[in-house]
Amino acid sequence: MKLFTFKPGGVHPKESKLTKDKAFVRLKPPKIVVIPLSQHIGAPNTSLVKVGDHVKIGQVIGSAKAFVSAPVHSSVSGEVIAIEPRPHPLGTKVPSVVIKNDFKDEWVEDIKKISSLEEVQPKDLVGIIRDKGIVGMGGATFPTAVKLSPPKGKLIDTLIANGAECEPYLTTDYRTMLEFPDKIIDGLLIEIRITGAKHAFIAVENNKEDAAELLEKRVKTRGLKNIEVVLVKTKYPQGGEKQLIKAVLGKEVPSGKLPLEVGAVVENVGTLKAIAEAVFEGKPLIERGTTVSGTAIKNPGNYIIRIGTTVEDIIDQTGGLTKKLRKLIFGGPMMGLAQSTVEVPAIKGTSGILFFGEEALDMAPQDESPCIRCSRCVDFCPMGLMPVLIDHASRRNDLKLAESLNATDCIECGVCSYVCPAKRHLTENIRKAKQKILKQRKIEAAKQAAFEKLKALREKQAKEAQEKLKKEVK
Repeated sequence: MKLFTFKPGGVHPKESKLTKDKAFVRLKPPKIVVIPLSQHIGAPNTSLVKVGDHVKIGQVIGSAKAFVSAPVHSSVSGEVIAIEPRPHPLGTKVPSVVIKNDFKDEWVEDIKKISSLEEVQPKDLVGIIRDKGIVGMGGATFPTAVKLSPPKGKLIDTLIANGAECEPYLTTDYRTMLEFPDKIIDGLLIEIRITGAKHAFIAVENNKEDAAELLEKRVKTRGLKNIEVVLVKTKYPQGGEKQLIKAVLGKEVPSGKLPLEVGAVVENVGTLKAIAEAVFEGKPLIERGTTVSGTAIKNPGNYIIRIGTTVEDIIDQTGGLTKKLRKLIFGGPMMGLAQSTVEVPAIKGTSGILFFGEEALDMAPQDESPCIRCSRCVDFCPMGLMPVLIDHASRRNDLKLAESLNATDCIECGVCSYVCPAKRHLTENIRKAKQKILKQRKIEAAKQAAFEKLKALREKQAKEAQEKLKKEVK
């Protein structure tokens, strides 16, 4: 196979794929699940249940009317014992539904399954994906139904299944490709039916050639001419959607735009599996595959975990810790988020949970030295940005300069900080500038909307006054 990659930038950190050969093991549902009402990018959900209610597996317990949102479902059957703010992987406390498991594993009765795609209209398939709460499972958690509903005039002609999994330690996508290849393919066929895309790719890093070969074999066996398996170079962040589009299609997504701008949609392989289960099995997103790894966990592996299972329960079910826990990360070591408590639950976007002991001190941000103008951050930036200049602008709170340097295009991959010999906190400062710019844009957009509303009201009042005057003259 031809090897695809993106330019410029990227690095190849130590892979540390300790769990690569560990097949999925299903953890037992815990006694208590803590299900955050917000597990996606977009409008938060409100609770549809109250304390004392009995719920079943697959029952919708939270939803929102907003377009950019995704409902959440109960992952166990049992009694709602609390609805209150609880720790969330993003580092805050969010309203959560706490359910005491009755271990009866009762499912909701109205599970509907689709036997043939031809019998369902594309818009109805999108409705199923939304109703089942499917979001991006690579970590971004963008509502999948929204991604598959382009604005009028925008067409999706190419789909890319993302099997890169370029972060160190993480192997859940790799195991998904090895253990559920047909579900990934089914998910792609569903999206082809929805979008009318003419071609689809399954992009796999070349350190997972066995997965690529298996998927290619299944595609050929099923006689699918519109799906192609391609190898991409093992490089971080090869799994970034803009990087994957550049590598596979040779197209560059314009600054500030989405992949839709070049007619593409990128979907994580785990998301495609979840889509297939939602459509053909009627299964909501109530569990997911997660890599549990690191140097401080006794039995690192890949586990299928019910949404709402706390880290504390995961530690207990995987044999405990081998040393004092000094760092707990949700996601990978490059883009993951450090956690302050083992009470935080696994959510839809939890691709990995990493445990480290004293050696984690080497991973902590180090004291900065003055910038030596080596330009390594510029050379290795996968977005072609100038991190050193954005960093300087951020430290001076010069948001106009940071914005002119395209700070909002930063994907926060951490490559600039990783390669910096002076240990400058580049990613952290660029993130701060980016957040301030986006916040300012929201404020300005709100002001503009208010102005337009006031203008329209005044025009309406002037028109009504004019009509009234005409009647009086007559």
